[in-house]
Amino acid sequence: MWNKHPAPQMKRESWYSLNGRWILNGKAINVPYPPQSELSGYLGETKDHLTYEKIFEVPDDFGKCRILLHFGAVDQIAEVWLNDQLVGRHEGGYLPFSFDITEAVHRIGKNSLRVEVTDTLDTRYPYGKQCKKRGGMWYTPVSGIWQSVWLENVPDQYIKSVRFTPDLQGVDVEVEGVEEFKVCVVLPDGEKKNMFFQGGNGRIQMDSPKLWTPDDPVLYPVVIAAGEDKVESYFALRTITIEDKQGIQRVCLNEEPIFLHGVLDQGYFQDGIYLPEEEEEYERDILRMKELGYNLLRKHIKVEPPCFYEACDRLGMLVMQDMVNNGSYHYIRDTVLPTLGMKKKCDNRKNINGQKQQIFIKHTEETIHHLYNYPCIVAYTIFNEGWGQFHSDQLFRMVKKWDSTRLVDSTSGWFAQNENDFDSEHIYFRVKTLTPGNRPLFVTECGGYALKIEKHCYNPNKQYGYGTCRNSGELTDRIEHMYRVMILSGIPAGICGCIYTQLSDVEDEINGLYTYDRKVCKVEKERMRLLSEEMKEAVQKGN
Repeated sequence: MWNKHPAPQMKRESWYSLNGRWILNGKAINVPYPPQSELSGYLGETKDHLTYEKIFEVPDDFGKCRILLHFGAVDQIAEVWLNDQLVGRHEGGYLPFSFDITEAVHRIGKNSLRVEVTDTLDTRYPYGKQCKKRGGMWYTPVSGIWQSVWLENVPDQYIKSVRFTPDLQGVDVEVEGVEEFKVCVVLPDGEKKNMFFQGGNGRIQMDSPKLWTPDDPVLYPVVIAAGEDKVESYFALRTITIEDKQGIQRVCLNEEPIFLHGVLDQGYFQDGIYLPEEEEEYERDILRMKELGYNLLRKHIKVEPPCFYEACDRLGMLVMQDMVNNGSYHYIRDTVLPTLGMKKKCDNRKNINGQKQQIFIKHTEETIHHLYNYPCIVAYTIFNEGWGQFHSDQLFRMVKKWDSTRLVDSTSGWFAQNENDFDSEHIYFRVKTLTPGNRPLFVTECGGYALKIEKHCYNPNKQYGYGTCRNSGELTDRIEHMYRVMILSGIPAGICGCIYTQLSDVEDEINGLYTYDRKVCKVEKERMRLLSEEMKEAVQKGN
């Protein structure tokens, strides 16, 4: 039950999981599942204020140095108390945080941990697709602890973070917290490469580099040691760029054109809402999509636990990571009118220094810092369909400053301003031919055709989608027709990718390639694979 090491990019031997049985508002709950989910086993009322309690003892094999307390994510505002001492506070529901609890912890005997959580679904903070009145494209809200909690034992001087910036010949490494460190890289042939660096940074150059691709996701395990501290991590060699190929702007992986054949991935699960029952379910979702020929998941308005990104790295699945929207959303202004063609508006009149805007900027920077090392991530989405959008050109420049190694879609769908790596379009309810312009054209949402599978519907009385199909054959027909008319015909001219909506059904939405419980694939697999091969070939012919 979520007892694997929760930080695959920063693994230490000396750690201890606090997942499992906690007390929430006087009743038992299984952490890290959110209390609204059936997997949590929680039988109490979900309120705006939640009090989590846990009694634990420090493991006997922990040393005498410092002890850190880590949380993967807590939604929305958390105050953490240990043995009646306040050890820290965190705001926001999607990113990890930690506290040094050395001065408050009892190394011998019992410790009383209390986490006071406030979650009013305050839209100042990023909240994603959560809604108090769920239905249609809005989903059941979650509260409280929804990712792993663990302890870590570190020396007084320890490695606080590691940052890898790869290219096609090697990787630049930056280590925070120490001045000198040793690196041991395991090469693909099993040999080890040892190096020593000073000044907190260095360059790992490869004599015979093996590049990471979806078909051959080569990872380099690495151990970084500094004094008494040692962490295990990994990196990969790959680049993602836009290059001029015979007069056409192409998205290139490792300098070779690639078609971004993607699917929208909401990251919702029938039993755990924000989490699957076990970490391996992320692997299964990735393999399900690879079996259909997809090479990219657009992680939609949600930040996942690190094990998701590690699985994408290991199995060879590209990721387009959305920022988590905050602020107001208006259905008529932000969806209906743009769908009818009213896609222009100026976003620089909004206050960039307002509280909501500053929270979004801070969360965006922290998200990029948190996910920087995962080679699977090749692009970011800043704003989706105008939701909370402000000064997108300036945000584009900020994101490029924080991470110049990835591509950026600053305005996914509509309300485009001036700066973007793509021409980004959302196309529902119709199929049409598309003409790329000077930038790569990326259809970042489309399709969404609905197929109801009896006995596999979350809400049998109400379903939502963008056009109804009667059976698997008809659904596959419609998807294939859309790709052939709208996408395949435009790849030679510069269509760089397409994101189909979506990986699975989600609550009332029945427009998934799989049912919400993942038990039924709703499309014909072989036809989907063959279609994917045609798109790969179209990119190569266009090059």
